[in-house]
Amino acid sequence: MTAVLVLGGARSGKSQYSERLVAETGRRKVYLATSEIWDDEMADRVAKHRIQRGDDWDLIEEPLDLTGVLEKHCDAKSSILVDCLTLWLTNLMMAEKDVNEASADVVSSLLRLPKEAHVCFVSNEVGQGIVPADKMSRDFRDHAGRLHQSLAAVCDEVWFVTAGLPQKLK
Repeated sequence: MTAVLVLGGARSGKSQYSERLVAETGRRKVYLATSEIWDDEMADRVAKHRIQRGDDWDLIEEPLDLTGVLEKHCDAKSSILVDCLTLWLTNLMMAEKDVNEASADVVSSLLRLPKEAHVCFVSNEVGQGIVPADKMSRDFRDHAGRLHQSLAAVCDEVWFVTAGLPQKLK
């Protein structure tokens, strides 16, 4: 099983870099979108992302059951791009799910996936800014930080992207 974690700030180039990593595998490209479209601005962002990505990606939209999708769709012929983990965490928090349990499930699912599987996770690094003023934002930052650390421990590669420049951390 090959797992890659790509972190970066907003508009850092992390998604484009991750798409390139997946394309370079030569496998069927699967885009696992975690976002939910709540307003027109988000609908525009998603539409632009789809155009930028092109038509040669299979699309799975799943805002909550990341583990289930990975276990169902990971195989030797596909490379799955999960974009993005911070939106997934937001969805879990808004649905009042147990974020710690869901995060642990995703991390442990990597150990159960077929050895030929390839998955690339994209996530926003939110722990380098100021301490958030409200509890929900602090909880979100904490959940993201813990998830990133847990995934980084089991992923084969970890990248940090700044200004479109990838830096290999692991």
